Amino acid sequence: MTIYHLARVADWDAAAASGEYRVSTLDRTLDEVGFIHASRADQVAATAERFYRDLAGDLVVLEIDEHGLDVREEDGGAGEVYPHVYGPIPVASVTRVVPAWFEDDGGFVTE
Repeated sequence: MTIYHLARVADWDAAAASGEYRVSTLDRTLDEVGFIHASRADQVAATAERFYRDLAGDLVVLEIDEHGLDVREEDGGAGEVYPHVYGPIPVASVTRVVPAWFEDDGGFVTE
């Protein structure tokens, strides 16, 4: 099954160089939070609009094959369940990197 994670381009580039992704969320690492936030396909746009709208810089959506990862479905607040990855995400588990951005009207767009 595929899960998704919003990332800054610079964070993804650093992961690609090191071999694993370790950013939990904006400006917080896996070591600080204990897991990496992720979304299901139908949650990506809402997550982007809620947490990333005011972020300067380019974004990507990482499509992640969760096979072999410790993924737990947990309440993300307001009763909605989100996948959380407990441990680093190997670059090899990222099956696709999709450019993403916000339009001038605030709408979230992926390529």
